Amino acid sequence: MSSLPALLGNLMTILQTHSLCRKVRVVEIKELSTDQFYFKIRADLPRDNKFQVRIYYNQGHIDYAYQLFTDVPLLRWDNKEEFHPLPTYPHHYHDEQGNVKPSLLTGDPSRDLEAVLQEVVSFLARS
Repeated sequence: MSSLPALLGNLMTILQTHSLCRKVRVVEIKELSTDQFYFKIRADLPRDNKFQVRIYYNQGHIDYAYQLFTDVPLLRWDNKEEFHPLPTYPHHYHDEQGNVKPSLLTGDPSRDLEAVLQEVVSFLARS
């Protein structure tokens, strides 16, 4: 999925149909060209939790960040290229204590978002 409308539409559908997500909205969107764009989506979750998806697409490469937060960050998955020693580099996960751990995400937002939402459900059930 390499177009802004296709990728944004797919991720919005995943969030809007997920039982955890309440109000889902596009917070920011920029299309620099047909093969370079950026968007940010937020969803309200139970107990004042929020979930955000940030995608930057550039000629086939995707930078992503998925974050669960309240007034402070709780969990985050991203592929910022800063944790070289991890076996899953550049994919990694920040837990609620701020520890950086390997992540099983692949960089395919359609598949990864489903896995992240499962982890968010588990985390909220434990909290």
